[in-house]
Amino acid sequence: MLQQYLTTRGASLYLAHCTLNPLATADHAPGASLYVNPSKTFQSLEGFGGAFTEAAAVTWQQLSPARQTELLQAYFDPHLGHGYTFCRVHMNSCDFAMGNYAHVEQAGDIDLSSFTIQRDQQALLPMIQAAQKTAGRTLQLLVSPWSPPAWMKSNGTMNDGGHLLPQYCDAWARCYVKFIQAYEAEGVPVWGVSVQNEPEAVQRWDSCIYTAEEERDFVRDHLGPALHQAGLGHIKIVVWDHNRDRLVERADLVYSDPQAAKYVWGAGFHWYCGDHFDHVQMLHDAWPDKQLLFTEGCQEGGPHLGEWELGERYARSMLQDLNHWTVGWIDWNLLLDHTGGPNHVGNLCSAPVMADVQHDTLLYQNSFAYLGHFSRFIRPGARRVLCAATLEVLECTAFLNTDGSLAVVALNRSESAVDFTLRVGSLQYASTLPARAIATYLKSA
Repeated sequence: MLQQYLTTRGASLYLAHCTLNPLATADHAPGASLYVNPSKTFQSLEGFGGAFTEAAAVTWQQLSPARQTELLQAYFDPHLGHGYTFCRVHMNSCDFAMGNYAHVEQAGDIDLSSFTIQRDQQALLPMIQAAQKTAGRTLQLLVSPWSPPAWMKSNGTMNDGGHLLPQYCDAWARCYVKFIQAYEAEGVPVWGVSVQNEPEAVQRWDSCIYTAEEERDFVRDHLGPALHQAGLGHIKIVVWDHNRDRLVERADLVYSDPQAAKYVWGAGFHWYCGDHFDHVQMLHDAWPDKQLLFTEGCQEGGPHLGEWELGERYARSMLQDLNHWTVGWIDWNLLLDHTGGPNHVGNLCSAPVMADVQHDTLLYQNSFAYLGHFSRFIRPGARRVLCAATLEVLECTAFLNTDGSLAVVALNRSESAVDFTLRVGSLQYASTLPARAIATYLKSA
């Protein structure tokens, strides 16, 4: 038997469950088909998750204990929820913080004697620690800076771009070390770091510009050596951490320097500038020893409460990224209030779960369900397997989990239902995917 989980526009129930029996005949049924060959495997999955931001943590703290528990179970419980394992957090402030702050505020403190994570201990760390308890495991945590401290930058402010001043490269690299050590002391180990969030974006919020050469040199001459000298050589370094449009040229320049490349695990990317899924594949083909990680995506421009296109945007990106060798997918804010904030410059966005704090209510968007069609059934360590559909409208991917179970995800963004036969080895299952719907098919070992 095959377990089906279905989410459809207009339906009152997300991830609705039913069981499909195999067709009696082994002959190929006519019509559309979705073919899966579990014996042909590709990349191994690191995991799925979202970002802990100060905005998310402060909003979470404003909820009642019951709602706080509900949110954590919805995202992190491996049996009742999405089972998130791979998340992101900002080092120093980002736009989804309550204001600009740095872990070393004292100007000229190159010895970092004033370094502190006291700000994180107020909201961010309590939420991460509670999430780990719910997950029953430590999370794989990617740390990303939006800006060095203002005094380390050419423009003297954390906002509006600017560059890291050369005389502070060493001190800034040691800030990563301090941050990792401080988080580990709180029981929150760090999996990896990116060099800079969106290094080509001059934003009115926390931002810093790196050219490709500056990023390469910082990794090669400062960040990589600093981590190794501190006994943190196991920490993964992720370059780029910006949109897919320049993913190839930016990562290729770093990888083409052997001394820089030896420190780099792979490249991270976002979705805010066109699809460019072919660039993800292209970078894998050029550098198959380096990994690919989706590090941020959200619906911009406000909360977008109830809009069905949100979930479809997530699912299409996840399907395409995974099918082009991406090994992990991290959403942006785990939680925002009903306005799409708080955000210290008014850059309001949507999140899969929004909170009406005044009424102590969680507002689940369909994007939350669409994310669950992947994260609940494709678990860390799963291997992508050969999967293809005869209809372009039937978008799909498939993964073989470490327990031997097979998860197939199919998406229909069209306005018409699609009838098809799911073929797995000698077994065939008849299925209908309604218009504007997503389904996950789970076959046990």
